[in-house]
Amino acid sequence: MKTYTAKPADIQRSWHLIDATGLTLGRLSSQVARLLMGKHKPTYTPNQDTGDYVIVINAAKIKVSGNKMSQKTYYRHSGYPGGLKSTKLEYMMEKYPTRAVEYAVKGMIPHTRLGATMLKKLRVYADDQHPHNTQGLIDSTDKVK
Repeated sequence: MKTYTAKPADIQRSWHLIDATGLTLGRLSSQVARLLMGKHKPTYTPNQDTGDYVIVINAAKIKVSGNKMSQKTYYRHSGYPGGLKSTKLEYMMEKYPTRAVEYAVKGMIPHTRLGATMLKKLRVYADDQHPHNTQGLIDSTDKVK
């Protein structure tokens, strides 16, 4: 018995629309990462990008459990001595509401060039307005709970 390997010509991509209103950040992100990698398909191949496009709307309306809104901190470093910067989730949701979802999904996909191409298929919008109405969207909100 041979192991199936997806060829680039065999890959069928679809567009998934997910409404993030009231969904928990981690659960939403893990399902989005699964769709981006293509693990929901029987043709999944780990070394190929077999995933679908994912559009997340209403990212500003996600919820987190406990005190994460005031305690969760995102760090970045400039590369210079003393260049560590930190941002609280509460501030990020006020100023850049899409970044919390983007960072969470980025941490759940492979940290390679393949993961970078997977991440390019993610579109996150803070409200319910998006320019992808003509793509033949599949409403996947019910799959993410």
